Amino acid sequence: MWSKILTFFERNPAQLKIARVLYKYGFRVTEDGNIVCGSIRIPDVQIAEEAGVDRRTVDATVRTVLENEELREIFSNLRPVPYLKGVASPLGLGLIEIVPTDATEVGIINKVTSIISKHGLSVRQSITDDPYFTDQPKLTIITTESVPGEVIEELREIDSVESVIVY
Repeated sequence: MWSKILTFFERNPAQLKIARVLYKYGFRVTEDGNIVCGSIRIPDVQIAEEAGVDRRTVDATVRTVLENEELREIFSNLRPVPYLKGVASPLGLGLIEIVPTDATEVGIINKVTSIISKHGLSVRQSITDDPYFTDQPKLTIITTESVPGEVIEELREIDSVESVIVY
């Protein structure tokens, strides 16, 4: 999906910066031209500041999105996700990050979750970074309890796993 977005904004790097902010945070563009998180309107100046561009670029990007059916379909359906990584420890949850050798390889999530479930652990949340959007994508797994050492060792044995980070 991100490669498709890149093609629409390849001639306008400032608008691409805005598109990145919208995509990264799951901000949605509404039919009336607002940028929202859920139903909360995000001021254009805040988006511009985050992207490091002028506020007028936000308006231009929103117009570009609304004028193009494919972009409208993407950016009108984005949603934010509550990410548990920062609160896993205080909630008594397990937290591991998997750094893959190649994040575009098929089946990494399946291999990881199979090992976790084989040991009777339940996955509370699984978040993957988009390999086309992030320089060093990771798979973050939040489990309902701490992850035992034998699970970590098995995860490290997966061919497509470069490293396993435990918090």
